[in-house]
Amino acid sequence: MKKVLLTGGGTAGHVTPNIALLPGLKNAGFDILYVGSYEGMEKKLIEDQNIPYRGIATGKFRRYLSLKNLTDPFRVIKGYQEAKQIIREYKPDVLFSKGGFVSVPVVLAAGKYKVPVIIHESDMTPGLANKLCQSTASKICCNFPETVNHLPAEKAVLTGSPIRRELLTGSREAGLAFTGLSGDRPILLMMGGSTGSRAVNTALRAILPQLLKDFQVIHLCGKGNLDPTLDQPGYVQYEYISAELKDLMAAADLVLSRAGANAICELLALKKPHILVPLSLIASRGDQILNAESFKKQGFSYVLQEEKETALKRGLSFVEQDELMNSETLLNAIHHVYKNRSQFIDAMEKSSQSDGVERILQMIKEAAEK
Repeated sequence: MKKVLLTGGGTAGHVTPNIALLPGLKNAGFDILYVGSYEGMEKKLIEDQNIPYRGIATGKFRRYLSLKNLTDPFRVIKGYQEAKQIIREYKPDVLFSKGGFVSVPVVLAAGKYKVPVIIHESDMTPGLANKLCQSTASKICCNFPETVNHLPAEKAVLTGSPIRRELLTGSREAGLAFTGLSGDRPILLMMGGSTGSRAVNTALRAILPQLLKDFQVIHLCGKGNLDPTLDQPGYVQYEYISAELKDLMAAADLVLSRAGANAICELLALKKPHILVPLSLIASRGDQILNAESFKKQGFSYVLQEEKETALKRGLSFVEQDELMNSETLLNAIHHVYKNRSQFIDAMEKSSQSDGVERILQMIKEAAEK
């Protein structure tokens, strides 16, 4: 039996593509082991899939000044030693890495023992963790055609993002039953990522009185962001949803989301009209701004910017064309996208960007055979 080691963590976006590969890997007869951080969110997500899980120490590679920059390198070294031990014991035939800082010591350890490594970059430009892993990888998968220009030519493969099969099997009726919503008005689903978004949460909650006149709202607000004082008919809020997400997506008529690559690829696969509010450059390296721009250019998305000044100073002039998110522009965007939803759906239906599951599974099988 061939063995595959999977890694990736830190956010749900570094885990869910791995989960999307699990059914195909099982059907192909692979033995599967997942390596993540000791108690990262990936641990529960993977254990819920009944996949064996091993934790290692991990540290973050920061681009800014922090006292943790003095201690985290030692955690990375410890994680590397632990990853080497796991690989010696498990003897995988291939490693697939979805990125995140926990993946770096695992990829480097696999390289030391000559295990073939395939990594996947979701965003338009490679993140720091994947940059550190490029020299070790034999193949680098990516979502966007533009990304190929940022990768070693002999390693880059345009695959698209692996989409979880279950997302395509949601039930609107089950979503309404779970939330208790009547569905007599259009339903807006707000997703702020696995950790939530304070800025988008605040903007959405500020317009609830006007919004609830025409819409019902499912709000995935992130851990610690529930506000019981806002509970009212037509509005439901949850910190995080996993198993029922497919049904909430099926129930939604439009979606308000951050612009993480996996999230927007799932919206594309589901053909859901949506508004994107990418993380600003103040809080990120700008990958979500580029992701959103690509989708906007293709007619898939309506984009609001959380903050524009920093992006303009760094030369991202296209953000000047986007509206700045506030209560007025957000409410107008929701009404605009719903009114013109058929145009957005038509554009997404014509898209050639593919679900990457089958292509990546084939690459894993070929690497394992070698």
